[in-house]
Amino acid sequence: MSRHPAATTRSLILDEALRCFAEWGYEGTSLNDIAAGVGIRRPSLLHHFPSKEVLYQEAFERLLSDWLERVESAVAVDHTGWARVEAVLRAGFAYFAENPDYVTLVRRAAIDGGNHLAIDLAGVLRPMFDRAAAYFEREMEAGTFLRQDPRNLMISGYGALLSYFSDAAFLRGLLDDDPLGHEELQRRADHVVDLFATALGVRTGA
Repeated sequence: MSRHPAATTRSLILDEALRCFAEWGYEGTSLNDIAAGVGIRRPSLLHHFPSKEVLYQEAFERLLSDWLERVESAVAVDHTGWARVEAVLRAGFAYFAENPDYVTLVRRAAIDGGNHLAIDLAGVLRPMFDRAAAYFEREMEAGTFLRQDPRNLMISGYGALLSYFSDAAFLRGLLDDDPLGHEELQRRADHVVDLFATALGVRTGA
């Protein structure tokens, strides 16, 4: 099919753009860098993406869409109470482990205030944030969880998840093992889950 090579090239461009934007930032990345990484010429890249702004936007939105889909899938499972919280925490942790460029891009976007995005990142995430806060509030009112400030609890969780991956190079000097190795990732995920369980007064384990 004639569509196939174009679709493949477009996907390769997006993949390389994510890598470059994550490593060097928006200002430090040029379309020539991305084209060279894919093995094509700049005019070929511009055939798919008319500007760096458009390419950055689509690359970021693809990751954001994948992240939201992962969270929605975790929530869609018929879990209640603590099981739902744990499912979302583990889904988020797994996604960050599989997509380290997402973590870096979100960090960069947060630092520069999303100046290079045509979307309001906080606005996109706000409905999910509010829905989660309402869920915690209902469970606390029902006595399932200890009383906490739901919004600050989620912000603490956000920081605990993202900072681990964004600071992996630094953490490598503090830990005896690779922070992104399988065993350390599992240990960290269990630790974050246990922290939330303790904060919410949930007993876990056998």
